[in-house]
Amino acid sequence: MGQGVHVQELMGIGKRYDIDTGDRSTRVSVVVRRDGTRDLYVFTSDSEEPTAVLELDEEHARKIGAVLAGTFFEA
Repeated sequence: MGQGVHVQELMGIGKRYDIDTGDRSTRVSVVVRRDGTRDLYVFTSDSEEPTAVLELDEEHARKIGAVLAGTFFEA
């Protein structure tokens, strides 16, 4: 994938995408499960425990992705 995104196959689960935020103390990981569910993990320290975890179905993940990409707007 593009620079700053590392992909790892999670056998029997799906794929994990680790996103480089440019800040050593902040990490973001997204797990895309085979059933379409996405888990968003935010790490804000060197801890292995996430600060926040969101489980998103496919529809909600697409909405959040559209907002983050700047393609969603209200008429």
